[in-house]
Amino acid sequence: MNISDFDYELPEERIAQTPIEPRDASRLMVLDPQAQIISHHHFYELDNFLQCGDVLIFNDTRVIPARLIGARKDTGGKVEIFLLRQIEKNQWEVLVKPGKRVRLGAVISFGDELSCEVVGHTDFGGRVVRFSYEGVFEEILDRLGNMPLPPYIHEMLNDQERYQTIYSREKGSAAAPTAGLHFTEKLMQRLSDKGVIFGFVTLHVGLGTFRPVHTEVIEDHVMHREFYSVSRETAELIHAAKQEGRRVVAVGTTSIRTLEAASAKTGILESGSGWTDIFIYPGYHFHVVDAVITNFHLPKSTLIMLISAFAGRTFTLDAYRTAVREAYRFFSFGDAMLIQSRGKK
Repeated sequence: MNISDFDYELPEERIAQTPIEPRDASRLMVLDPQAQIISHHHFYELDNFLQCGDVLIFNDTRVIPARLIGARKDTGGKVEIFLLRQIEKNQWEVLVKPGKRVRLGAVISFGDELSCEVVGHTDFGGRVVRFSYEGVFEEILDRLGNMPLPPYIHEMLNDQERYQTIYSREKGSAAAPTAGLHFTEKLMQRLSDKGVIFGFVTLHVGLGTFRPVHTEVIEDHVMHREFYSVSRETAELIHAAKQEGRRVVAVGTTSIRTLEAASAKTGILESGSGWTDIFIYPGYHFHVVDAVITNFHLPKSTLIMLISAFAGRTFTLDAYRTAVREAYRFFSFGDAMLIQSRGKK
């Protein structure tokens, strides 16, 4: 398939710059791929569309303040470091800007308490750095780091917690699993009261989720590896749901990728942890996920390809064009979509 098959026109004013308050006041487009029906609602109405016994799977990853601004010790030139993945205690895989000027051996200072040396290159144009510091790295990062908002968001975020889900707990992401940003305590209580069951997985969002596709033929694109974990408790919740004919509803593309990666070997979800570079696009056979809650994604991205695999490419793009026409808000701080079932092949 060609990358142009996943393109759509998006006016810049449709890109949400700030989060809406309260979280669940965002709009909710509900899709029925089988009946080819699109309807318009608000996220606080989600309990009207979920059933008693549905298993709602959340990604409980927590975003770290992964953006550091420093200066090269030899030239004083400004350097931005974006943490992607911890390799070992003091070594991280990072993106560097401007990358061409930061070569092996370069030392970058972030003040008196933190510096790093470039010790390697990665296969995607990034760097491997070794940090030097005194004290606890996480505490230093909390003081010096900034929340890594996507580049299409130009407004300052006053409350850093607004880029975290209310259930986040496992630190390690370079970006938020944004479909979960719409949930509030009150909404989750209403869902629980209705009999919706909650389960949690972890996928630390890294380069694989937002890396642009540069190949014309999408099958040639290679995803970057990301760490995931599925607990025995969550696996048992899902096994029971499958045996009893109840739905597994994934909150966000990262939850989808986690569940499908953990079931890739046998078609049955397995508990455990590891690294995944799973790339889901039309033609993929889903093993676990029955319904999806997601945001609206960038044109030509691996995320819109994943949603197209679930709901059908033509129907997905029709829904996106409808969302543009109906003035939905797009991307991380934008509105949401509920896809009630898998689309037709």
